[in-house]
Amino acid sequence: MSDAVAAVRDLQIAEDEVYAEFVKRDWCDGLPIVPPTPERVSAMLGGADASRVLGIMPPLWREASVGKLAVNAVMAGCDPAYFPVIVAAVRALLEPAFNLYGVQATTHPVAPLLVVSGPVAGAIGMHAGSGLFGPGFRANATIGRALRLILMNVGGGWPGRHDMATQGSPAKFSFAIAEREDASPWPPLHVRLGFKAEQSVVTLFGGEAPHNVNDHVATTAAGVLNNVADVAATLGSNVGWYMAQSQLLVVLGPEHAATVAADGFSVADVQRFVFEHARIPLGRLKLGGMWGMHDWPLWMQKVTDEAALLPMVPAPEDVYVLVGGEALRRRLEVQNLKRHW
Repeated sequence: MSDAVAAVRDLQIAEDEVYAEFVKRDWCDGLPIVPPTPERVSAMLGGADASRVLGIMPPLWREASVGKLAVNAVMAGCDPAYFPVIVAAVRALLEPAFNLYGVQATTHPVAPLLVVSGPVAGAIGMHAGSGLFGPGFRANATIGRALRLILMNVGGGWPGRHDMATQGSPAKFSFAIAEREDASPWPPLHVRLGFKAEQSVVTLFGGEAPHNVNDHVATTAAGVLNNVADVAATLGSNVGWYMAQSQLLVVLGPEHAATVAADGFSVADVQRFVFEHARIPLGRLKLGGMWGMHDWPLWMQKVTDEAALLPMVPAPEDVYVLVGGEALRRRLEVQNLKRHW
């Protein structure tokens, strides 16, 4: 779909034939789509300039025009109210610091996770409560799906063809959430990243599908966070091998967040605890994973004591923390290979 706007305008077929035709042309993700008629695309644009180019999207380095984004947003089932979030998310994806080429073309099952913070999340119905990573919520599902369609149709990241993820991931269908700001004992993520509380902000993480952390008994911050750190420190994880690019995103449920905060832990305390406890002995690291292919800072390369505990991320600041979900005793962790933006 290198010239999606013109293609939609020129394709003259019955609406009930659109899905099959788009599948044949490799223009969709395999799921049914909303036919992107010119009228629907115009409504999605809402007066925005369709010819405006946000940048060049890898891996095929095609122009990401606002019109192409609108076509894919319609196909995904988005409400026009979601479109500014999609545009902002694509702008973030195209920032060099995000390394979108690496995210799109790697063999690792990484997908951009969109986190929406600030007033816009509630205004458009982004879900931050029970099941926020799952089905049932139009804004989350369709915004995440629109981004995936854009990555495929505009960027050219097709499975087995430029997207070389060995086994893929369900997170590559849709991966978008809101932050549960109303249940967080700490300032929201976007405020901690330097934005004002009244601003609406999108944050992108190149992450794996969520890793569950199961804990029904911990009553202290240390108890909760030891489990988080243990899940993070695994031999087969990508995190820790390419140290300069390794990050962790910890999504605490409201109940566990309250337990941690009740022990006087700030977000900085959580970050430092996970950084200091999510570690693997050098001797165990030599047993497999990516030993011999690792990219470590000089100080880690000089370690010879096989009992020495080595970190999974470069610094405490590379552990990101937010609150999401319902007040039940579980939390999730997204292991991150690429830098966030």
